[in-house]
Amino acid sequence: MGDAIDAVDWSAIPGHPEWYEPARAALGLRALADATNLVQAAAAGSLLGGGGILHGHSAAVFPAAAVAAPLLLDIAQKGHPAARDVALGLIDEALSSYPHDEYRRVTTSYSTAVPICCAIAQQVRPRSALLISMGRRGKTLIDSAAEHWLFEIAECAADSQDTAAFGTLAGRLPSGKHAAELHAGGTVSLLEEVVLEYPPVDGSADACLRLRGRHPAELPPGAVLLPAECGDRVH
Repeated sequence: MGDAIDAVDWSAIPGHPEWYEPARAALGLRALADATNLVQAAAAGSLLGGGGILHGHSAAVFPAAAVAAPLLLDIAQKGHPAARDVALGLIDEALSSYPHDEYRRVTTSYSTAVPICCAIAQQVRPRSALLISMGRRGKTLIDSAAEHWLFEIAECAADSQDTAAFGTLAGRLPSGKHAAELHAGGTVSLLEEVVLEYPPVDGSADACLRLRGRHPAELPPGAVLLPAECGDRVH
């Protein structure tokens, strides 16, 4: 675990210069991975929540939180029970905190400008079986991540003045009309009205969304939709 933490150049990750303290990120993660009791886990959590990946007193989250999320999930899986609770709590807090305007997006495998909360949620989802086994805290984190849904377009078809987009949905897109960010070809644009036409069934992730006022040519396969409200979250 220490090697994975040390492999990250925390000082190279951007963050508000008056709030983000890269040394706290590295020290806090190492301390949390090595914690063997509640006092040690709490001290490590204070480092991480006091400028390492969050600034808890002001509910601010830094891009480092998206990098730290898989490491925290590993600590939750392999570490002391006290360290597990702190790790899960930090991830959940990061999902609900607010980034500073100029540091609110991170690069992922599917876009270069993903809101921090959505990037974290997408790393939580593959660990759902593990998190369920951890009881209430794990299930709470799954529910928090589900609010930051992601839809990947597989194909589209014109439907009157709208487009029916078929693809896979991760997370929970509520019924009704929603604004969404379209991430395609290295750009981000706004879709003012997205409606879940056919939700996933029988454990499948397949779904269909209706995109108002858009032509299929604007929606290439592999493009990703994310909640617009997540992109608007700023401290």
